[in-house]
Amino acid sequence: MNGSRRRGLQALSGLTAWGAVGPAIWGLSACGREAGTLLPPQVTGDWLGPVMARGHRWRDGPTPAHAAADQARRVHVLVVGAGVAGLSAAHHLMQAGVDDLAVIDLDDVPGGNAQGHHMAGLACPVGAHYLPMPGPEVPAVQAWLAEIGVIRHEHGRWRADERYACHAPQERLFVPEPGAASGPEGLWRRGHWQDGLWPPMPPSTAAQGQWRRLADAIAQVRRDLGFAMPTHSAPWTRGHDALDGQTFAHWLDTQGFTDPGLRWSMDYVCRDDYGAGAQRVSAWAGLHYFASRHGLNLPGGAEEAHDPVLTWPEGNGWLTQRLAAPLRERWHPGQVAHAVRDGRDGLTVHTMAAGQPQRWLAQHVVLAVPLRLAQRLLDVPLAPLQAVQPHLAMAPWLVSNLLLSAPLDPRPGEELSWDNVFYTDQGVAGLPPSLGYVNARHQSLAQPVGHSLLTHYWALGGDSPAQELAWRRALHEQPWRHGAEAVCRDLVRVHPDLPAKLLHIDLRRHGHAMAIPQPGLRGHPGFPALMRPQGVQGRLHFAHADLSGYSVFEEAFTHGERVARAIVAAGRRQAPGRVPGRAPAGGPSQPRSKV
Repeated sequence: MNGSRRRGLQALSGLTAWGAVGPAIWGLSACGREAGTLLPPQVTGDWLGPVMARGHRWRDGPTPAHAAADQARRVHVLVVGAGVAGLSAAHHLMQAGVDDLAVIDLDDVPGGNAQGHHMAGLACPVGAHYLPMPGPEVPAVQAWLAEIGVIRHEHGRWRADERYACHAPQERLFVPEPGAASGPEGLWRRGHWQDGLWPPMPPSTAAQGQWRRLADAIAQVRRDLGFAMPTHSAPWTRGHDALDGQTFAHWLDTQGFTDPGLRWSMDYVCRDDYGAGAQRVSAWAGLHYFASRHGLNLPGGAEEAHDPVLTWPEGNGWLTQRLAAPLRERWHPGQVAHAVRDGRDGLTVHTMAAGQPQRWLAQHVVLAVPLRLAQRLLDVPLAPLQAVQPHLAMAPWLVSNLLLSAPLDPRPGEELSWDNVFYTDQGVAGLPPSLGYVNARHQSLAQPVGHSLLTHYWALGGDSPAQELAWRRALHEQPWRHGAEAVCRDLVRVHPDLPAKLLHIDLRRHGHAMAIPQPGLRGHPGFPALMRPQGVQGRLHFAHADLSGYSVFEEAFTHGERVARAIVAAGRRQAPGRVPGRAPAGGPSQPRSKV
């Protein structure tokens, strides 16, 4: 969070010492930590990935001298960041014939928040785990998915390959015992799993009337204002500004939506897509969740069916692997960028790799990194980028994969589904309610015998900046076992047999996973400016889902495509009839001589 992060931590420091807060957040006392633990001592595991450690060493240490690296690698286009946006930019550039490019990232594996993992030979996600069937607003996504065989055009519409459409049963919701969550008593079978994610209710209740009124309100704003994905494909109006200026919780209050089940559901979708609750997310974002897709499908109604969800055992890591595969020698992992300088001969990017300084010289640089990081990389500040900073907040996430010796004992109600969510407004270990877990073996075509593998998701943006900062600090400072204990405590409320079957837990902490679309962010005038080429000769480009105010695959992918088109167009204006960045005969360009 850079400067604002430090100021926030200083403000919090007066509350209590972090040495005491951290263990309390994870539900373990500062002394006698093993007392009452649910995590068996023989369970193994660790934190995954070097990303946080590398990033913090750069953030907290001295900036390496720019002149330390004498040699420079020359490329026509350098893409900084190998998340979905950076990989999409590289893909579309190569499609256009621009093969003199390189992609660098501080991680060892491409994919950003959409990576995969393996445990006991079984694939699982450590980030985003699905992609809704793309609509006509994202033709670039449709074309690429068709290219790799995920969807096909048949009888006038796009259809998903059945291997990649989410298998049934897709979703279920666990309704806990009385006292564990607020809701209309007597309407639910408590202690049971029910089909779907919306709380059940008979059609004649006042609650159902509120759901119908909300569905009508979403349809109305969809007609009056227009919502699309990607967001920049629809005009932004004063009506959007009005929604962007208030929280979703405030909008629900003013509209009279008070039913506990409805309010829980709206808070859940905000945490699921945006990493923070309805008290923090803007009304524009809360409504966009439904209005940019298929509207609000009423609980228990016939209209509840919708387009298939695309998913894979390793989640969206399956997609990023295929985006990255053609890069080959153009992919350079473990590169921590720390400065970007714009000059007469091009842009120079200074990096550290394996402790050694390096320089890259490029005619175009794509900053496919969070806008917070982009701000710190530039020697010369950009006014629109500076203006956006106060409105940016990043949600931390904890993603955990649990390897079990055998399937969990069934509870009454619906059978194990792909997505398994707990209806509760009470978290554990000082954390907010989790998002439940995904059955990582659900899409496997092999007979699911032997080990079980669950992927547990916790969005930690909270309802306030103070909560976000506290939970990010706990992720960074506390040992693996504290996080594993918290996950175990959350799951054991529904699966008391879990500790006896648990073998291994791998945790992935995403300290700054995604932009939270809090009020005032999406409508900020800095975003349109940043979607245009910047720098001395328009050679600096921004491509990241932050430019949409929130993080989903479609937004990131189309930002990458947009930047690629701009670079190709700029090259053709400078040299009509020639493809810019085409490598000499014999293959892609290699690192060359000094500057």
